[in-house]
Amino acid sequence: MTRGRGPTVSAGGHRKSLTNFDQLGETRFMKHVLAIVGTILVLVGGGGFYMLPRLVDRRLNRVLEVPPYPVREEVRSWYRTLFVADLHADTLLWPRALLHEADHGHVDVPRLERGGVALQVFTAVTKVPAGLNYESNDARSDMVRWLVISQGWPWSTWNSLFERAVYQANRLEQASAASSGRLRVIRSRQDLDALLSERERGRSVVGAVLGVEGLHCLEGRLENVDRLYAAGFRVLGLTHFFDNELGGSAHGQRKGGLTGFGADVVRRAEERKMIVDLAHASPKLFDDVIAMVRRPPIVSHTGVKGTCDTVRNLSDDQLRAVAAKGGIVGIGYWDGAVCQPTMANIARAIVYAVQLIGAEHVALGSDFDGGTTTPFDTTGLVQVAQALLDSGLTREEVRAVFGGNVQRLLSALLP
Repeated sequence: MTRGRGPTVSAGGHRKSLTNFDQLGETRFMKHVLAIVGTILVLVGGGGFYMLPRLVDRRLNRVLEVPPYPVREEVRSWYRTLFVADLHADTLLWPRALLHEADHGHVDVPRLERGGVALQVFTAVTKVPAGLNYESNDARSDMVRWLVISQGWPWSTWNSLFERAVYQANRLEQASAASSGRLRVIRSRQDLDALLSERERGRSVVGAVLGVEGLHCLEGRLENVDRLYAAGFRVLGLTHFFDNELGGSAHGQRKGGLTGFGADVVRRAEERKMIVDLAHASPKLFDDVIAMVRRPPIVSHTGVKGTCDTVRNLSDDQLRAVAAKGGIVGIGYWDGAVCQPTMANIARAIVYAVQLIGAEHVALGSDFDGGTTTPFDTTGLVQVAQALLDSGLTREEVRAVFGGNVQRLLSALLP
C-alpha cells in the first residue's frame, strides 16, 4: 500500500522533491473525508459511519481518465499466450466482493480474468499511520482500525494486527471456495503446477498468493510466523510505513537496520520457505537482510531512482543487490514509483531496470488498491506490454517481466 506526498516532474527531468500528485496530502484528505462523514452523520445519524470505508476506497483507489495506450491486434493475440503475474495488490482491505466486478478500484476476479492475469499476490494491510507521508511516520496512530470497525470485521480484529491479517486471509479463502474454481489460493509448488496445468487446458482460473505488508502484525512474537504460514501466507513484507520490531522503514523515524528479532524472523521465514519482501525497507534494513538471506528476496512494488528519484524507490546498487541474490523487483504504476503515472513513465522505469539488471530480475508490482491512482486497472496490462515492445524490449524480455520470472521464482521457492 502506498500513499502520501507523491512527486512531480520538472520540464527538464525526472528528479524533483516530493509533492502531492493528486494535490491533496493524506492529512488534508483525511480532514476532507471526516468533513464528509460528519455531514453524513448529521443527515443520517450513526449509519453514516459505515459509509466511511466505501468513501475512502473510492477516493484513494482511482483510475485516471486518460485515453488508452493503442494496442495492435497481433500484440493482443500474443499477450493471451503469456503467464501474467502481479506481485502486489491490497484489495482485501476494502469492502468489495472479490468475485464481483466493482465500478471503482483496480482488482477483482472478473477484471483479472478479462486482463489475462494468471496470478495475483494479494497483500494484507494491517496498520497505516495518520498523516501518511514518504518522509517520516511514527507508529502511534492506526487508521486501519477505523476501517476495520466501520466494515463490521470481528471484534478480535479491532485491536489485534495479527487477527486483521488472518481475517484478510480468510476473506481470500472464502472467495476461492465460492468461485467454482475460478480463483485458487496457491500455497505450494503442487498448487502452482495444478494452476499451470489448468490454464494450459484453457481454463480461466486465477491463482492467488497471500502476502502481508509489514510484520508488525507478528505483534513481537516469533511463533506468529508459523501461524501466518498456517493461514496461507507465503510472502512477508518486513516493514510498511513506520519502523517496527524487525527494523526500519524507508518512511519511519529512525530508519534503522535489522534487529535481533528481525533476524530471527527472517531465519524462521526462510526455514518455512516463505518469501522475504523488501518493499518499504529502510536502506539499512535492506542491506542487512540482503547480507543474511540464503534464498532470493523480492521487492514486490517499487520504482527506480534512475527514472524517479524518491525515497520510495530503489537505487542502482539496491537493484544490483537483489539481482545478485537471484531475486526480482516489481515495478509499479503510481506517482511515487514513476513520478507521474503515465504509460511513458511506467515503460521507462521497467526498461531502465531491465537494462541495468537484466529482464530475468524484473516483474510487475502494481500496488493496485493500495491508495494509488493509476492510468488503468488490471484489465489494462496489455497496454504496458505494447508500450514495452514499442520501447525496444523483445517479446522474450516482456514475457519474462510479465510473469515468467514470478512463475520461475515461485516454482523454486514455494514449499
